Amino acid sequence: MSKHRWRPSVRAATGLVLAALLALGVQLVAAAPAGADPSAATWLKLRMCESSNRYTVNTGNGYYGAYQFDLPTWRSVGGQGRPDLASPVEQDYRALYLYRMRGWQPWECAGMLGLREDKDARSKRVPTYAESAYIGGGHAPAPVPVAAPAWPGAVYSYGDCAEALKTFQLRMNAFGYGFTGTGCYYDKTRQAVLDLQRANGINDSGRLGPKTWKAAWSGTRPR
Repeated sequence: MSKHRWRPSVRAATGLVLAALLALGVQLVAAAPAGADPSAATWLKLRMCESSNRYTVNTGNGYYGAYQFDLPTWRSVGGQGRPDLASPVEQDYRALYLYRMRGWQPWECAGMLGLREDKDARSKRVPTYAESAYIGGGHAPAPVPVAAPAWPGAVYSYGDCAEALKTFQLRMNAFGYGFTGTGCYYDKTRQAVLDLQRANGINDSGRLGPKTWKAAWSGTRPR
């Protein structure tokens, strides 16, 4: 096992993500769960802080995927290949595995969010895939709309909620975004819009208009 100690660097976006969580009324101090292992909501908070909940993220800084593993740590809990290329099921499993080995210590975001350890933290008990399935990212993705629907005739921006936004979110799952389809435009949707705009030479306004809508079905895949 590598002696490399995983200490994720403080990413520039972390402060913005935390501010957004506060603005949305998210309680940042997670209550200790009644049973073992952190709740699915707690894992979501961690992923939002670490990676904006993107399982395929690779920014070139040596940290990969939804939980921002580095390669030595990923391999220390049995991970193969690169974390961002692994399925959400696999990343969730390895994150729970790491938590049971070392608690929240490996993640700086856990300290920033005030996450508390429960009785399974540092228990050294290797989880099963069934035990990690509750976390969330491993759930079957929502269906992806196949046919390109007509632009709904409205330009959407941060804070909007609409059925058309749900359609857009589910379409972006084809590019690995992992939306559940809430239909509300917050940070994750804004990032998807910006990624799509930049990949297709559209002015990166962060507003979902007709050009961006069309690009979701017939444009260049975001990186």
